[in-house]
Amino acid sequence: MAYSEQVADRVRAAFGERTEVREQKMFGGIAFMLAGNMCIGVLGETLMARVGPEQYGDALAQPFARPMDFTGRSMRGFVYVEPEGFADEADLQAWLARCVRFAESLPPK
Repeated sequence: MAYSEQVADRVRAAFGERTEVREQKMFGGIAFMLAGNMCIGVLGETLMARVGPEQYGDALAQPFARPMDFTGRSMRGFVYVEPEGFADEADLQAWLARCVRFAESLPPK
């Protein structure tokens, strides 16, 4: 599946001046990596948010979030966020902050 360049551009802009962000094709979309760890991605028009196991329940409770079931089974620690869930920049920044917090807690690869 392809990914929306418009959504990817919004994510790029949300990262701002961070130089350690790298892009990689993953899950049929594009993933943004921090220190070699997946942080957040775009699949179609949807965000793939890696929030980690401890924040998984809270993330699922957010509007327009659902389990990431790319393989047919839920991937604990990952959620899909429909476009309505990050329609404004504050919502996108909130999702990005969750994902960055988790990615920065992992050892570099």
